[in-house]
Amino acid sequence: MIAQPPLLCYAPAIVSTEGHLMAFCKACGQDIGTSAFCPKCGANQGTAVAPGATPATAPVAAPSTEGLAENVAGLLCYLPGPGWIIALVFFLIDKRSFVKFHAAQSLVLTVGLVVFYIALGIFMAMLHVLHIFFLGILLYPLIGLGIFLLLIFMMYKAYLNERFKLPVVGEIAEGIASK
Repeated sequence: MIAQPPLLCYAPAIVSTEGHLMAFCKACGQDIGTSAFCPKCGANQGTAVAPGATPATAPVAAPSTEGLAENVAGLLCYLPGPGWIIALVFFLIDKRSFVKFHAAQSLVLTVGLVVFYIALGIFMAMLHVLHIFFLGILLYPLIGLGIFLLLIFMMYKAYLNERFKLPVVGEIAEGIASK
């Protein structure tokens, strides 16, 4: 007995029919024409290109830049939630003045908001004792929305590479960041 190669259930990679060459996927056997990827299974067909077809040129990768762009780093400092932790890391590590300013402003803003919320909590407790606590039900969501919109606005300004200073917080942050 002569050993025969096992029969493949897929068509050969290139089949000639009446002088026209047709390419098939190496993985699933789908007719792929001149494309580098199979339209059915998405398999890469490698560097082998059907005869007569021009190979597609791969896009040239952009040169990588080290680190994070200043505007993105400034934007991340105002991220609602973990933004104060990111700002603290950038304030301690980053040497760029733009990033350091936005990190300092974010930290000062966060400390100011914590103090504000403590004072607001005490005020709401007094309103509760006076049986007009329903004002708190109205105030808390509005204040939270206002703070969220302020953070989004500051993220937008930082992304545009603007050193936007908040009225009181900005002056304090500029003094801290310049040290």
